[in-house]
Amino acid sequence: MADWLLLRLPRSPGAEVSWILADGRGSAITAPQTGPLVEVAQRTAGRRVCVLVPSTDVLLAEPELPAKAGTKLQQVVPYALEEQLAEDIDDLHFAIGKRAGDSVTTPVAVVAHALMDDWLTTLKSANITPDVMYADSDLLPENPGHAVALLENDVIIVRPPVGPAISMPADALTEALEIARHAGDTGEQSGRGLILYTGAAEWQHYSPRVEKVRDQFDGIKVQLLTGGPLPLFVQQLPIARAINLLQGRYAQQNPRAVGWRSWRVAAILLAALVGLHIAGKAGELFMLKRAEKTVDASIDQAFRAAMPGEQNTINARRRMEQRLASVRTGGGGGLLDALGAVVSARGAAPGTVVQSLSFRDGALELKIAAPDADSLERVNQALSGNGWNAQFVGGNVVASGGYEGRVQIKPRGS
Repeated sequence: MADWLLLRLPRSPGAEVSWILADGRGSAITAPQTGPLVEVAQRTAGRRVCVLVPSTDVLLAEPELPAKAGTKLQQVVPYALEEQLAEDIDDLHFAIGKRAGDSVTTPVAVVAHALMDDWLTTLKSANITPDVMYADSDLLPENPGHAVALLENDVIIVRPPVGPAISMPADALTEALEIARHAGDTGEQSGRGLILYTGAAEWQHYSPRVEKVRDQFDGIKVQLLTGGPLPLFVQQLPIARAINLLQGRYAQQNPRAVGWRSWRVAAILLAALVGLHIAGKAGELFMLKRAEKTVDASIDQAFRAAMPGEQNTINARRRMEQRLASVRTGGGGGLLDALGAVVSARGAAPGTVVQSLSFRDGALELKIAAPDADSLERVNQALSGNGWNAQFVGGNVVASGGYEGRVQIKPRGS
């Protein structure tokens, strides 16, 4: 948990600032220091920076607002407080705090735009970027059974047990304590306790007034602050329900968020490009699948037409290629070679006629009509002499006086 640098801006422009360093639990690790703002910048490295602005410049209120206003709450708030404001609402900045779980009111802080601009410009000139900015009255401790007050210089800040803190001139001490006693009063209590934080000089000056109203409270406890209120404020950092004024147009830019915004358009375009690429590939795959089905159907149709009687179309292309190769080569001599040998052999036996032929598994089977059996024998011998393995399969004498026989020829060695 990072350490804190708590920086308090003065009420008077140009006056020195005060600051204190604390750990993440709100325990002070240095004494309060006072000096020029430029001395603070070198202490901000690695620390969260909380800037306190004068509560006399900030109005704290708790109006009743619609619980379900959501994002429109920022638009509703100015009109809910309009009657309490002397300035034009367009000149004011409204910061909204977190509503307590059982509360019907919403904490709101109101400050002039001009002051916010001036404070942030002053901080920027000293190279200081605050993480949060609170009214100093928002870090006054809360106590459900007591009013808590801070009397410092010429200002008194009072935090009643119920409701927001108020800041008034110290000369109005009596009135401020009266408000503290009655704020949120149900009418059943005769008084409340008061815890008053102040410096020795302030107590010496204002103690008679405090003592004058002691009997109106259920006890008054005075705590003198020897080092000022910063050690008291810093203890509240981890637990305070303070309203961060850095909202809306004053919200501090997170470097990571800025980096993301600068790359967001490119990231969206990249995501859209990837999406289009995936969609295109999906469409292409769909078209290929459909084309594949069309091709498969065409192959099946061609297979059944080219190879009648074959029912199994598995590996149809390969089987058709094998059959075609077999037809072309005949296992060593092709169909055309076999037919050429037959034509040549017929020259040795004039009058022979090829009546039919069939070619299967590399063998050519012929049905030949010849004048006589010797003519078929001469055809057979001619084929054998040309390198073919020829044999009679059968023959018979026909009624016309001729002879018909079947001859099967294969490439020699098959």
